[in-house]
Amino acid sequence: MVLQPSPASQLIPPRLPAERLGVAVVAELVELIVTGQLEEGALLPPEGPLSERFGVSRTVLRESVKRLEEKGLVIVSQGRGTQVLAPGYWNMLDPVVLSALIDNDQSLGVLDQLTVVRASLESAMAGSVAARRSPEELRRLENALTAMRQSESETDSFRQADVMFHFALMEISMNRLAENIAKHLYKRAVESSRYQGINPPDAVSRTLQEHADIVDAITRGDVAGAEKAMHDHIHISWERRRLPDHAPRGRGGSGAAQPSE
Repeated sequence: MVLQPSPASQLIPPRLPAERLGVAVVAELVELIVTGQLEEGALLPPEGPLSERFGVSRTVLRESVKRLEEKGLVIVSQGRGTQVLAPGYWNMLDPVVLSALIDNDQSLGVLDQLTVVRASLESAMAGSVAARRSPEELRRLENALTAMRQSESETDSFRQADVMFHFALMEISMNRLAENIAKHLYKRAVESSRYQGINPPDAVSRTLQEHADIVDAITRGDVAGAEKAMHDHIHISWERRRLPDHAPRGRGGSGAAQPSE
């Protein structure tokens, strides 16, 4: 009797390049899972056929599956096999998982959710800085804002200065957990062309004003004002550069790629 390949087996590519096989196997399986091609509850093919399918040794395959389990994507059960877990179990801060989610985010839903989380975390950190800012910390933020102003005519430099402003505020907040999560989200997001999106011609001037409003509220010790300024900036900047094909509430825009916000 000839065994027919399972649906999951048919999704696995017949062979991968020789170099960095384990990394390639993990990346391929992560993408199949986060895109739903391997659905929640699905069982991966048995070890033998799967290792042949990828063109790797069983040792490489076992290590790859172990990496998937560490990322919360699968669970290995004795006598049952390797089963795909629900998204609620995934480690979405894992660089490979988060990158796969963002890269395959056709509807921009993941980036919308990322914006909500970022706004919540960074607004709380801005409020913390406003409550206990020191002269040295204020100077650091003002210097970061000055760097943005000095690079406003150079897109790449301005984008980098924008990122450094946000990182400076996170570090000053002394909220290490929020800083760690926000940085992971931000670093992966800015690598995505969908996250960069497009902007109206006045995007840079508006971005500078929004950052200036954040610094002003912090300088005045206005906790609620700093929280609101940061929260509004992250949401508004995302809406104005969000790709028109998926723009929420009809918001779109045109122009060259600009700040990362």
